[in-house]
Amino acid sequence: MNFILKRKLKYYTKEGIKVLGMVGIAFGFVSGMLFAKYKPVYAVTLGDQNVGYIENVEDFEKEVEDNVINYTAKNVDSVEVKETPSYELTFVKREEKTNEQEIIIAMQKDMDITYKYFEIALEDEVIDSVDTKEQAEAIVNELKEKDEDVDLTITEKTTKNPEDIKTDEVEVAKSNISTKIEEKEMEDAVAVVEGIKFAKLPVTGTISSRYGVSSRIRSSTHTGLDIATSSGTPISVVADGTVTCAQYSGAYGNLVKVSHGNGVETWYAHTSKMYVTVGQEVKAGDIIAAVGSTGNSTGPHLHFEIRINGNHVNPQNYMYN
Repeated sequence: MNFILKRKLKYYTKEGIKVLGMVGIAFGFVSGMLFAKYKPVYAVTLGDQNVGYIENVEDFEKEVEDNVINYTAKNVDSVEVKETPSYELTFVKREEKTNEQEIIIAMQKDMDITYKYFEIALEDEVIDSVDTKEQAEAIVNELKEKDEDVDLTITEKTTKNPEDIKTDEVEVAKSNISTKIEEKEMEDAVAVVEGIKFAKLPVTGTISSRYGVSSRIRSSTHTGLDIATSSGTPISVVADGTVTCAQYSGAYGNLVKVSHGNGVETWYAHTSKMYVTVGQEVKAGDIIAAVGSTGNSTGPHLHFEIRINGNHVNPQNYMYN
């Protein structure tokens, strides 16, 4: 009895192996036919929309991280991804192409991007804009080295619309701001003589003798303007320049002369004290002397002259009007 059972078991085992072999061959044949015509890919869905196919999810996720989540471009401050992709394994015909780059571009178009740039203002008036804070600070610091009193401010601006951004290269922005500073200084100047900005009055007081008048104490007409004020009043130089004279000079008494360039020179006479020396560089507003009554003088006052290419001109054509 056991012998018969063993023979039957052996028979059915062989037959089972044959069937499994035939099934394996059939499966292999069908699979071969299937893979010859179709290939496995991943369908990508954004929201409810199928946007294409990719070959490898891991590689594609790396592309998404590099080019979408960590998207970098000019003026980009932050990125918000509206839809994250989902994947489903599927089969498509061999000739069907995957479109990883097109999907990346579609995701980039759907990003919520915040852009950032920096405005530079002169006395609260925006003059120009640059891309980065470092660029703005470099421009402001360089211009403040030339004039520490210039009122320049930097403001960070953000926008969702890249068309709002009108930035310039650093050198262009610096040139535009420098030009505006010069224009503003000219507008605020006390006077402009041959392109030289007079930023300060030398003193304030009462005009006691005008240009061109005759007097018993002079051998010729008056070559400057006399401003009467108390002795010791500080005298300011009217513009940047170089001291060319600081000494006693006959009828002028203690005389300071300052050359400002473009042939323009200013004279400050009858001073009681002189605080500068020949060759010294001075800035507009620096105190160079004190009002006095030295030389040919009838009382404490400043005799102020403007000379252009050596010729005296009427100061009231430019100031003390």
